[in-house]
Formats: sequence, structure tokens, C-alpha cells
Amino acid sequence: MKTLATVADRQEILSRISSLSDIDERRWGKMTVHQMLCHLNDSYGIGLGEKIASPASGFLQRTLLKWIALESSLRWGKGFPTRPEVEQGKGGSVPIEFQRDREFLVTTVVRFCDHLPDPPHSHPIFGTMSRQDWWRWGYLHADHHLRQFGR
Repeated sequence: MKTLATVADRQEILSRISSLSDIDERRWGKMTVHQMLCHLNDSYGIGLGEKIASPASGFLQRTLLKWIALESSLRWGKGFPTRPEVEQGKGGSVPIEFQRDREFLVTTVVRFCDHLPDPPHSHPIFGTMSRQDWWRWGYLHADHHLRQFGR
């Protein structure tokens, strides 16, 4: 299973982020590629404790959905609702300048990999997560959105 805890998997994600261009077109969803950079950055900020997202968790989200998302080999589906604090056009960070925001995301991913708190913060949907869970989530979340833009 791929995870940001593994150097090769981390480098893969960082390389895919670095390959993004401001003219990349989405294959699904509503975000632009620039908005996606900000969404990922905000989302990693939750794990780092730098951004707060309202909880939307129940028994099924903390158990079955969490297991399916993090442990199964199923690809994440399209159109799963996000928390408003990281949603573009609502509470998510506003894109400023593409190159700057892409570089900021790269540095945030590195910090997320190297400085994730122990014990980690709770995930707004999956609840209590280990550092390994967060690193797995971090890979899968980036992979999902990078595929959204053909990367």
C-alpha cells in the first residue's frame, strides 16, 4: 500500500504535484487545478493542526468508511463531499498565484511527512487516526486529486 511514510511514494506525489500546470483541465468535479492545490494544502493543514475542520463523523464513517478508504484497494469515488473549511468557494484558501501556491503545497507535504504531530489530530470524517493512517490518507487524497487532473 502506498503511503507518504515511504520515501519513494512521497517523491512520486511531490513529482506529480511539481508537474502540474495552470492550464491542466479537470476530468471531473468543479475545482480548477489552482483551487485543487489550495484544497490539498488546506487538507494537509488539518493533519498538522494548522487548520480546523468541523467534524462530520459517525460510527460508520469512523469504522467501515475509514477501512474502505484507507485499507481496501478501491479507488476513491468522485463527488464525495468535503468539509466546508477546505472547500473551494466556501472556507478554503483562495488561490493567489499558481507557482507560489504549488511551491507552498510542496513544502506543506514535506512538513506533513516530517512533522506530523504524535499523537496526531483527529480527522473530521474518520475520527481518531494514527500517524500511519494520516500518511496513507495523505497519499490517497493527493493521488485522487492528481488523477482528477490527469497526473
